[in-house]
Amino acid sequence: MIVLLNKPYGVQCQFTDAGSRATLAAFVSEPGVYPAGRLDADSEGLVLLTDDGALAHRITDPRHKLDKTYVVQVENVPSEPQLRRLREGVALNDGATLPATVRLLAKAPGWLWPRDPPIRVRQAIPTSWIELEIREGRNRQVRRMTAAVGLPTLRLIRTRIGSYALDGLAPGKSRVAG
Repeated sequence: MIVLLNKPYGVQCQFTDAGSRATLAAFVSEPGVYPAGRLDADSEGLVLLTDDGALAHRITDPRHKLDKTYVVQVENVPSEPQLRRLREGVALNDGATLPATVRLLAKAPGWLWPRDPPIRVRQAIPTSWIELEIREGRNRQVRRMTAAVGLPTLRLIRTRIGSYALDGLAPGKSRVAG
């Protein structure tokens, strides 16, 4: 079984927490499923959960290079050299990333829901939206990539993992794939 969850901002990508932080337990009722990969609390969007360990391994194993697509709000307006660096791969402290597919969006996607709390807004600094597809899944990779090229991430939403997509799934809602 595969469960698709649209993880809200601020939710830990685990079922228990020693503190008082929100976890997946508040949003997933199917028993025996666990996240196949992670999405940090500051990020939103698609998380896959499964009760099949071998499938979870295929989803998360970097050797399979399963594509993951994100919509990212960044500070500033990306220049062509910044976008090219993302496309060619970025040197991070744990090694160079694989090349990414990057597309500058004209505006925020029409399907986008409001974030609670809203992102910080600074009057003198414009923001832009990009769509970024990667085939790895390092810790906070998209945030580190955009920061490395001078485009700090303000909001990050994962919209697709391989053939699985949010496709209108509201924040905090889940559905069984298939």
